[in-house]
Amino acid sequence: MSNEQQQGNNLDSWLDAYAARAETLAVSEVRALFSVVSRPEVVSLAGGMPYVAALPQELLAKAYHDLMAKKGNLAIQYGGGQGDLVLRDQIRELMALEGIQSSVEDLVITTGSQHGLDLLSGLFLDKGDVVVAEGPSYVGALGIFRHYEADVEHVYTDHDGMSPEALQETITRLKAQGRKIKFLYLVPNFANPSGVTLSAERRPRILEICKREHILIIEDNPYGLLYFDKPVPDALRAVEEDGVVYLGSFSKILAPGFRVGYVLAPPAIRDKMVLAQESALLCPSSFTQMMISEYLANADWKGQIDTFRGVYKERKDAALAAMHEYLPGLHTTRPDGGFYLWVTLPDGVDSKAMLPLAVKELVAYTPGTAFYGDGTGQNKLRVCYSYPTPENIKVGIKRLATVINLQTELLETFKGR
Repeated sequence: MSNEQQQGNNLDSWLDAYAARAETLAVSEVRALFSVVSRPEVVSLAGGMPYVAALPQELLAKAYHDLMAKKGNLAIQYGGGQGDLVLRDQIRELMALEGIQSSVEDLVITTGSQHGLDLLSGLFLDKGDVVVAEGPSYVGALGIFRHYEADVEHVYTDHDGMSPEALQETITRLKAQGRKIKFLYLVPNFANPSGVTLSAERRPRILEICKREHILIIEDNPYGLLYFDKPVPDALRAVEEDGVVYLGSFSKILAPGFRVGYVLAPPAIRDKMVLAQESALLCPSSFTQMMISEYLANADWKGQIDTFRGVYKERKDAALAAMHEYLPGLHTTRPDGGFYLWVTLPDGVDSKAMLPLAVKELVAYTPGTAFYGDGTGQNKLRVCYSYPTPENIKVGIKRLATVINLQTELLETFKGR
């Protein structure tokens, strides 16, 4: 425990009253960077923020005025615990773009997909249960699993996504140890943080393994429509209905400030999610749901998603070009969509220890340790290219190269002694 944490605890007169799980709460390495990256002189390659300036504000202004004129009283009233029926029907059209056919009855609107994952974790996870996940995996999910006192077992992942062979080996090992696996969590498309996509060839194999082993799959898909050149393979949920819970979000394809996500689940799980949601917050925001519904009904939302694709492709190209120019010796993933590059540092360079030096050089990134439940990933880092301009991306990676090259030179000097 740090000195700051100890001092904070000494000032907390309610320390002995907290539930044991409160000990699992900690600021994530991504959230901890927010105060740094808000400084205008720092180029942030850290937080996964969408470039909302590419969304014409007049579209949202029109949606607001039309909504308030037609349904204002409903929009600012309580709603149902499962979410707005009209929006759920519109989400069916959205999911159909990735091959999913569904009923509005099996959809639950949540306060962002993060909230959906939290509800599912609360329903399924007991202390000591196991969540199987990609290695690396989304930091926000790891924080939820940690809060519910579950253990995360990472499965080897390469440029084609999670390895089916490694998944089977992990499941076999855990079951032999008497461990209880509750679900497999994965981000199959342009994964956070690696940027890789689960290949079409591997998807049915992952589904087959989990079905045979009776392991639920939670498919988290915030980035799937943000491809650059060609659509991703059909969603896992498009193939398997009973064994897959699907999470979606408007945060990346519209704007995160609305905090609207959705969960498509088998009926029994859906019913429990609605009850859990009503217990936690009564109902998701009627206003934000109906704003999005109005936008989907009257704006060219498919055209807007296509605009976002162009914006992020330009930034991805700028990031890869800068990596090639300033850090040509480092391995980085080459995503076909989404927000992220996953960079492997020279042996011995610790991305977490290096971060304060990078901030002094006015650049920020996310250390690889944030994306592993066991704290590994020291020689990895995530570069997020979605928010800075292409010009700033180049500046940021040039600054990052200065820090990495200095660290590499220092290591070589110590080795030579």
